[in-house]
Amino acid sequence: MGRATTTGSLDFPRFRTAVSESFVPLRVTTGRPDPFGGGIRHVAAGEVHCSIVSADEHLVERTPRLIADSPRRCYKVGLQLEGTGLLVQHGRQTVLRPGSLVIYDTDHPYSLAFEERSSTFVLMFPAHALDLPHDAVGQLTATSLGDAGGLGDVVVPHLANLAGNLGLVAGPGGDRLARTSVDLVAAMLSNELAVARVSTSPRARLFGEVTRYIDDHLRSAVLDPGSLAAAHFISPRHLHALFHEHGATVSGWVRRRRLEECRRRLADPLFDERSISSIASEWGFADAAHFSRVFRAEFDRSPSAVRAER
Repeated sequence: MGRATTTGSLDFPRFRTAVSESFVPLRVTTGRPDPFGGGIRHVAAGEVHCSIVSADEHLVERTPRLIADSPRRCYKVGLQLEGTGLLVQHGRQTVLRPGSLVIYDTDHPYSLAFEERSSTFVLMFPAHALDLPHDAVGQLTATSLGDAGGLGDVVVPHLANLAGNLGLVAGPGGDRLARTSVDLVAAMLSNELAVARVSTSPRARLFGEVTRYIDDHLRSAVLDPGSLAAAHFISPRHLHALFHEHGATVSGWVRRRRLEECRRRLADPLFDERSISSIASEWGFADAAHFSRVFRAEFDRSPSAVRAER
């Protein structure tokens, strides 16, 4: 079950604080601080955050200094509900109008400018939730999404309905609903990349193939660097270098994906009859004490706490 917070009408200082608390640290400014009205409705379902930000004229910036001080690689998908704005990232800019859909990366500087009263739905999730190479997704930031191949006709109404029923994300099926939303976005991005024929490096394509293979074989008892390298006809050294380029290790990536699957089931009422130890064992954690330690280290709360939060 998700965790919901709603702010009322906020003056500018409180709105500025609420924005950074709801997302990642951001610099928020306005040319009209008084009077100013803003508010945020925010629901977190696991690692997926759904928010509606409504406010008067303001500018939001993710600066290089803030990125260095608080690195956190997430993608934010924005659906403009009311008003207009301008998103700038990676030297590109796109105008936001009602119905506009965009994606941006918190690991790189960006700015969002709104010169009038506006309302935006934001879906934020960790970058690893997308089974796509970062450099490929980076070529789609600050561009108009949903136009290629017609998948926008599916994703935009879904996100708009989600924005209109945000309380559902805080309900019993919230975690699954949030994850489905991310999967729909991933399908749309994959389609955008295919239609636009975005070129990715051979190493980026290989990394995508390896991570997809990991997801397809997460329950396998044999999912180590040697078997992964052999399955892709490369050396273990090449495999380790590939993951190092993405700031990860092979074993760390596999462990995190298995922990994510455990967390999803602990947060899902459909698995209430399953014990924590049986869920852990299904995903390769035979030692209950070890599982509890690595789970808490990854998510900053115990498996039982995740189950109790629903």
